[in-house]
Amino acid sequence: MSKAHVVGLGKSGVAAARLLKREGWEVVLSDRNTSDTLLKQQQELAQEQITVKLGYSLELDGTLPDLIVVSPGVPWDIPALVKARELGIETIGEMELAWQHLKSLPWVGITGTNGKTTTTALIAAIFQAAGFDAPACGNIGYAACEVALAETSPDWVIGEMSSYQIESSVTLAPHIGIWTTFTPDHLPRHKTLENYYDIKAKLLRQSQLQVFNGDDAYLYKIGASHWPDAYWTSVKGKDYLLGAKGFYIEDGWVVEKLQPNSTPQRIVEASALRMVGAHNLQNLLMAVAAARLADIPPEAIEKAVREFPGVAHRLEHICTREGIDFINDSKATNYDAAEVGLASVKSPVILIAGGEAKPGDDTGWMAKIQAQTAAVLLIGNAAPAFAQRLQEIGYSNYEIVETMEKAVGRSLELAKHHQAPVVLLSPACASFDQYPNFEARGDHFRQLCLELVEIGTGD
Repeated sequence: MSKAHVVGLGKSGVAAARLLKREGWEVVLSDRNTSDTLLKQQQELAQEQITVKLGYSLELDGTLPDLIVVSPGVPWDIPALVKARELGIETIGEMELAWQHLKSLPWVGITGTNGKTTTTALIAAIFQAAGFDAPACGNIGYAACEVALAETSPDWVIGEMSSYQIESSVTLAPHIGIWTTFTPDHLPRHKTLENYYDIKAKLLRQSQLQVFNGDDAYLYKIGASHWPDAYWTSVKGKDYLLGAKGFYIEDGWVVEKLQPNSTPQRIVEASALRMVGAHNLQNLLMAVAAARLADIPPEAIEKAVREFPGVAHRLEHICTREGIDFINDSKATNYDAAEVGLASVKSPVILIAGGEAKPGDDTGWMAKIQAQTAAVLLIGNAAPAFAQRLQEIGYSNYEIVETMEKAVGRSLELAKHHQAPVVLLSPACASFDQYPNFEARGDHFRQLCLELVEIGTGD
């Protein structure tokens, strides 16, 4: 019997292990961590004849596996995986394993530094409104291998793909590839901007049809010379379409131009999308592009766009207390995303920021803080460094409060004092210093805000 080793006991790793077990593999699943939750999972999977090793890092001694499958969060260049590839052991990511089982179906692959999740969720909503079974998977919704495990195959697979997932996918080739934005992120992992670009570009090169955000400075600069057959999108109008075909906003409408000399066609009013922020018009354009390239009629697109509620943890309106809106933007885990968050809400803002800082250029974000916030509340490991940065730019209205509980309680007092219409959690940081992931951080913020409202109404 062939032996497979799956690294990482998250949702993706468990789904990969189950898929391989169904295919007749002997499966070992390992995770370097251990906890009560993982121990419980270990017991459950043992009943499915899947061996789980906790507190274990992959070692290649003794009997070698025939296949190694890597969960999305596991670095591709850890010594054990480098050695495995040198030894000729097939080593792939969980997304690639799902692709190998689902490659007879058309995929939409969405990548980019920011904007992926909203674009992916909106594409899935449009395809589903058109009557397709089109689950969102990857970094959003299901793990890709969960889709492969389903009893019936979907019509389309809508996959949000991080650079980690693309890096560990060898043959993944979507029907439609979409690149939302490109800014420095994950550089501790990918080392250089060029490496990071090349990984993302791999997905687009292997896609039959390509859609690019023409308003992204980096992608626009590389432009038509790199991608002569691509469709480009622009909120600034048709003059910004590289290659003269794509999707743009004009007179308040999303307009398509499928060939340089074709007649433009209005598809949907931009105002149909309820989400705040100019960047969401760009997400709308890319979602409409995917739908139209899949021959979905404008009526289905309009219905889905009008009903689309937005994405949890991305400028998500939680509640209003005494005229103050509490907004959860926990998904803003880097400076660019947090800058977009501030640009998208009414000012002045009471901003809650901090967590585990990432490398990157914070100058744009700092300028937005200066221009749009009444006060900043700092949490997590990054708080002292962020406080120093704010001092350097001459901004003094900040407080280090350390925890989310203190931040939410204090934010209401400050919002009243400064007559600020918005309290915004937009951390510009990863969450791992205080939470397992950005979702848990956003959920905690939501819970605290709702408790605040209940206290205020005396429920």
